Amino acid sequence: MTRAYDDIINLPHHVSATRPHMTVLDRAAQFSPFAALTGYDSAIKETARLTDERVELDEYTQDALSDRLQIIADRLKEHPKIAITYFLPDARKDGGAYVTATGSAKKVDEYKRVVVMTDGTAIPIDEIISIDGQIFESMIFHSFNE
Repeated sequence: MTRAYDDIINLPHHVSATRPHMTVLDRAAQFSPFAALTGYDSAIKETARLTDERVELDEYTQDALSDRLQIIADRLKEHPKIAITYFLPDARKDGGAYVTATGSAKKVDEYKRVVVMTDGTAIPIDEIISIDGQIFESMIFHSFNE
């Protein structure tokens, strides 16, 4: 009984005279799956990514933030450690995220409407929703004691 490939099974492996030998990695790449929808997965992830909406502050809160910015501006030479939470708009879609920058303020620029931190972070004053720090806690204690 003869099998179907008996005539070729013992022949030597063919080596091309005109084409270079292909590496195993290049050969495997030929059989890798084809991504017909390139970028589809990243588009789905971007659509599913959640962003926060900007919170509108009332006048009382805006006045309190303005007072705190003035205190910081008056005490810049002391380099008080503060934490500023502000809205950072998203570059790709509506909304953004609330970010907290912690450190010392280097400059409060009323003309450009930014607070510049010592690490170089520029925080837009109009996007700030809270400013915290030990400098404000000590001022509250002084007002209660007087």
